[in-house]
Amino acid sequence: MDADVLDTEAKEHTRRRAQEIAAQAKQAARREAVAGVVLKCVPPLAGFVLFLLVWHGIATLIPALPTPGATWNAAVPLFADPFYRNGPNDQGVGWNILASLARVAAGFGLAAVVGIPAGFLLGRFAFLNAMAAPVISLLRPVSPLAWLPIGLLLFKAANPAAIWAIFICSIWPMIINTAVGVTRVPQDYLNVARVLDLSEWKIFRSVLFPAVLPYMLTGVRLSIGTAWLVIVAAEMLTGGTGIGFWLWDEWNNLKVEHIVIAIFIIGAVGLVLEHLLLALARRFSYGNT
Repeated sequence: MDADVLDTEAKEHTRRRAQEIAAQAKQAARREAVAGVVLKCVPPLAGFVLFLLVWHGIATLIPALPTPGATWNAAVPLFADPFYRNGPNDQGVGWNILASLARVAAGFGLAAVVGIPAGFLLGRFAFLNAMAAPVISLLRPVSPLAWLPIGLLLFKAANPAAIWAIFICSIWPMIINTAVGVTRVPQDYLNVARVLDLSEWKIFRSVLFPAVLPYMLTGVRLSIGTAWLVIVAAEMLTGGTGIGFWLWDEWNNLKVEHIVIAIFIIGAVGLVLEHLLLALARRFSYGNT
């Protein structure tokens, strides 16, 4: 009987000990989760607060610059009605952002249609690569805005000229990264394709495209960032609608708060585009193809 009692007490002690260990493990997991959230959120928040403090200090020393508070007060009515229309040259900031994005989409899309197939061809055929290499090396360093007068000459209008500038600046990363990806496809894959007597289309679809996709998406990501940078400058020169034109127009109206707001808008939209393409690149990484 005493042995049974001792055995029961031992089992109860073991059960309580297991519960204590489980509770301690849960507490440790919660502490790690909280620490992870703190480490993830606090540094960016601290950096942003420091940025605001530095900005406020500089604006205090230079009265012409608006403080964070003055900029916020100007932004509230601006974003309260971002899609108003009072004529072709007086539109809400929302319409200007959409106009810039539409130009970027048009130029960027044309660049993808031309640049990605060209990259596959240059990477696949050494003779074509040797032909195009000096031309690409010569034209790639040219500022996209240097092509803007050519666009105005060819199209006789500001909007297609801006799209032309986007096309020129977007096409080079797509061509180069896609071609590099094709050249880095293992030769054994191509040898097996030749042994199987696959057509060029099947080689592209089954061998080249899955292997080159990460390189191609890197070129796309680089291109969209450059395109968004260039469209702002192009719109400042050509006028019309768009975030670049709106920024320049606010400078002519001496609304410095709106200029600062435009800078933040440009940065925010560029950040969103960058993260969208990063998410796309992760979705179609080599392991998922």
